[in-house]
Amino acid sequence: MALRTMISGRAVRSGAAMGARSISSWWRNVEPAPKDPILGVTEAFLADPSPNKVNVGVGAYRDDDGKPVVLECVREAERRIAGNLNMEYLPMGGSMNMVEETLKLAYGENSELIKDKRIAAIQALSGTGACRIFADFQRRFRPESQIYIPVPTWSNHHNIWRDAQVPQRTFHYYHPESKGLDFASMMDDIKNAPNGSFFLLHACAHNPTGVDPSEEQWREISYQFKAKGHFAFFDMAYQGFASGDPEKDAKSIRIFLEDGHLIGCSQSYAKNMGLYGQRVGCLSVVCEDEKQAVAVKSQLQQLARPMYSNPPVHGALIVSIILSDPDLKKLWLKEVKGMADRIIGMRTALRENLESLGSSLSWEHITNQIGMFCYSGMTPEQVDRLTNEFHIYMTRNGRISMAGVTTKNVAYLANAIHDVTKSP
Repeated sequence: MALRTMISGRAVRSGAAMGARSISSWWRNVEPAPKDPILGVTEAFLADPSPNKVNVGVGAYRDDDGKPVVLECVREAERRIAGNLNMEYLPMGGSMNMVEETLKLAYGENSELIKDKRIAAIQALSGTGACRIFADFQRRFRPESQIYIPVPTWSNHHNIWRDAQVPQRTFHYYHPESKGLDFASMMDDIKNAPNGSFFLLHACAHNPTGVDPSEEQWREISYQFKAKGHFAFFDMAYQGFASGDPEKDAKSIRIFLEDGHLIGCSQSYAKNMGLYGQRVGCLSVVCEDEKQAVAVKSQLQQLARPMYSNPPVHGALIVSIILSDPDLKKLWLKEVKGMADRIIGMRTALRENLESLGSSLSWEHITNQIGMFCYSGMTPEQVDRLTNEFHIYMTRNGRISMAGVTTKNVAYLANAIHDVTKSP
């Protein structure tokens, strides 16, 4: 006879009572996840009532008034879409027109690889999604492989390949003393890695350092990859946004293609079109021939299917319209150059302000680096002083988002940096 107990005057089976207690404890062992270091900076900034506060931690473009920007080419594309869009699913691989136009940006308008249909490509959920799909692809079809990631890198790169269960190694990249590229150590790591290793490379505007190899250094890197049979996966989050010229910013990829590499590439329109919340990107893998490209694409789609099934349509249409229309593409190129030029101008202004204060330190690295971020060289303790004493917010590794620097706050920022970095 089943045991019974009384709960609220009702007889219930004791097994059911035990089950209820068990259900209530299912998630008892779940601890709060650590806060994202970048998002935590923004939260602290928003909570600060100081009228002098400055946020140079955010990784999104701002105009000279510190306001978010929607490009005019994007507004025009949206006007054309309005009222003409149904809400049907895109294919698993996304908008084919968007993908085709995106491949032209990375591989060249007249790329033979595109003409020969040797590139497997799908629309992805911006650059993050493209990296994750590739990491899972690597895990599924090269389970014995590792991924070499530069030190430092965008912190989410480690999360992406970790959650895809791909073992990670690191390679030298940034030289703290020179605040530039540690090219010799980087080349040694490339040479010493096992033949056929996977490497994650930033195509341009390295995040977080803003330090990129020169064209000649990229050629040496490509040569050594060829000698070792390494596979290069390029994360290109800033094409056009780095120098203002999408062709120049794709030079690293073009060098590898000239040397006959079969590469992978993640592309994003978050920064260079300001489509942060639309999550528009592309993952591409160069293959030996069209047959292989068809097979690889089918597997990329198969990986996407259980994750999100189909990518969103609105942002993909915006990109398609802009890149397919000669006038809108011309406007986009003008606008993206304007954003890049503002960032470059703020680098010059920050350096000049620091030098005019009589700093004994060299600040050449501010203008030598490129892209949204400046790796300032400040210590975590100096960053803490900036926050506590001057209400200036950035990540504790000293990374300054140059998009947060304006003509109105650059002098205040320079004075604060000078104060915390000068000798006692």
